[in-house]
Amino acid sequence: MKINLPQTYFSKLLRAVVEFDMIADGDKILIGISGGKDSIFLAYALAILRERLHKSFTLGALTINPMFPDKPLDTERIRAFLDGLAIPYDVVDVDIAGAIEAQQDKSPCFTCAFFRRGAMNRYANEHGYNKIAYAHHNDDAVETFLMSLFWSGQLTTFTPVTYLDRTKLTVIRPLVYFRESETREAVKYHGFVPVPSPCPHDGHTTRQDAKELIARLEGEVPDLYDHLAAAMRKGAVGELWPTALTRKEMRETYFRYMGNRLS
Repeated sequence: MKINLPQTYFSKLLRAVVEFDMIADGDKILIGISGGKDSIFLAYALAILRERLHKSFTLGALTINPMFPDKPLDTERIRAFLDGLAIPYDVVDVDIAGAIEAQQDKSPCFTCAFFRRGAMNRYANEHGYNKIAYAHHNDDAVETFLMSLFWSGQLTTFTPVTYLDRTKLTVIRPLVYFRESETREAVKYHGFVPVPSPCPHDGHTTRQDAKELIARLEGEVPDLYDHLAAAMRKGAVGELWPTALTRKEMRETYFRYMGNRLS
């Protein structure tokens, strides 16, 4: 397969890899493949980097089949595409559908992500991979940032490079400078029609709510997305309230104010 990207796309890809020092000589990188537009583009982009970078690293790819009974995953079409990129490919069945049904008190997205990550990490360790590449793009990061604020009261998002102490694996996200619209347009270059998501909750998630909220507010605040993206950087943090004190931590100050006037 002849592989190529326009310079604007390659520059964004290279910026992320260089800025966050994602790839080293000798790396063995496992790509998480769902068959959707983002993960397919990630595999294509990493195959290009394997050709162009002055680095010696190897690639492999893994699909976690969630085993949703009504929507089987077309992994053979994915395999044919990855064969054309000379990327070894494997599929592991994990009964995520059953886990979601058994844990109805939890968010299906939380359960799915938990079991997917666990299966990916196990496979990577068992097969000698030291890095896992996920296809999270810039919209994912901004949406996660907004979700964390609205739904958990925290200012946080995922990082471009994350070291996992427990598994000794490093997670990299080479697409962090791509907008979702760009990964959607990338089909022009790699030619693969994405495999439909088998998830019955697709399009009905908290992330979808955040995506739609951003799109709606952009109509009133044109620079909203750019401001959210800028706010994710550590240097963007301005004046914030101090951490809330516990009753024990406030005890001494309380007595200074109240003296012996206790009820």
